[in-house]
Amino acid sequence: MSTKAEFDSKQNDSDIEIEQGEEYELLLGAESEQEPVISVVMPTMNEEEGIVECIERIKTGLTEVGLAGEILVSDDSTDRTPELAREHGAIVVEPDGEGYGYAYRYAFERTRGEYIVMGDADTTYDFEQIPRLLEPVKNGDVDMMMGSRLEGEIRDGAMPTLHQYIGNPLLTKFLNVFYSAGVSDAHSGFRVFTREAYEEMGLETDGMEFASEMIMEAGARDLTIGEQPIVYHERQGEEKLESFRDGWRHVRFMLVNAPGYLFSVPGLLMGLVGLFLMGLAGSGVTIGQANFGIRTMIAGSLLTIVGYQIGSFGVFSSIAANPIQEPRDPVSQRLRDGISLERGAGLGLGMFTVGVGYAGYTVFQWVTAGYGTLPSLLADVAAFTLIVLGLQTLFGSFFMSTLADRS
Repeated sequence: MSTKAEFDSKQNDSDIEIEQGEEYELLLGAESEQEPVISVVMPTMNEEEGIVECIERIKTGLTEVGLAGEILVSDDSTDRTPELAREHGAIVVEPDGEGYGYAYRYAFERTRGEYIVMGDADTTYDFEQIPRLLEPVKNGDVDMMMGSRLEGEIRDGAMPTLHQYIGNPLLTKFLNVFYSAGVSDAHSGFRVFTREAYEEMGLETDGMEFASEMIMEAGARDLTIGEQPIVYHERQGEEKLESFRDGWRHVRFMLVNAPGYLFSVPGLLMGLVGLFLMGLAGSGVTIGQANFGIRTMIAGSLLTIVGYQIGSFGVFSSIAANPIQEPRDPVSQRLRDGISLERGAGLGLGMFTVGVGYAGYTVFQWVTAGYGTLPSLLADVAAFTLIVLGLQTLFGSFFMSTLADRS
């Protein structure tokens, strides 16, 4: 890996040679002994209509920045894309697996440059803008620089209306809320980042959700992300994206990796509403002519139980799945970090005992009264709610311990 001093030396030497008009090959092949500074990666699947233009634009960008680079085409084509790419100086690799994300990861592992550029090979991204995105990364201002289509210009016909005004803004909003990404166009595929940042992100996904994973991991690891407005051009060749299926893959991946938003927060809200309703029914308070009786107590009991169960999923998933964004609410953190098997089981057993004790006392009263009318059902519902929560806590503690031992 090149040091900054070596990088500056390469840049200065390159600038001198270009200014003097000496022959200097900036685009390096696989057999070149010279180490590239920039690695540009493009995944391709039948992109023969746009691949040549993209490569020529990359060459222009390399010439402008004055740095040696390589182009890696991660190919899964049945047309002339790989032949055209090789003819124009690119290195073609063929992934041994399927998927948009896997194509990128396969190629990233074979890059040699200190800085990595990624983008599609369909002419939608102007690779002549590489210098604009590279400069802040090279200067150490950011770890990753993205080209923002939504803050820039989207040419007519370049992006479907549904994607431009609903899909991309909505997915970006999710990422910003769930992962504090702070970006305007989270699914722009034109990005520049350091090799160190790539290695720190530890990317694993194979599909279209790879674009989301990169932002999520960067945010979770406190990497700095910057943006530059770009022009988004109309694509050459056939569209590969399937709007609803690929959009759902992004949403699903974001949710399952943020159990705090998926489980803990909804569970906590349901539980609080349930306890409020139970308290309202048990207190005998009236609002105007409205009385809150047994039906309110039952509704509150069910909400409390469901909320408790959903909230516990957040704790279980954070232990078993190691999500990108762990639950940060104080309840989940306390349960995950401070509750041992013995404490949890003891708490659950205590709740169960209190509930069973009251239920037993109620049965005793009923029997001694000659099987007559039972006292108010409100307290009975509360007792059985405590029994259910106690059992969930007791067995949930054992389950959580099992997950912790296997993680």
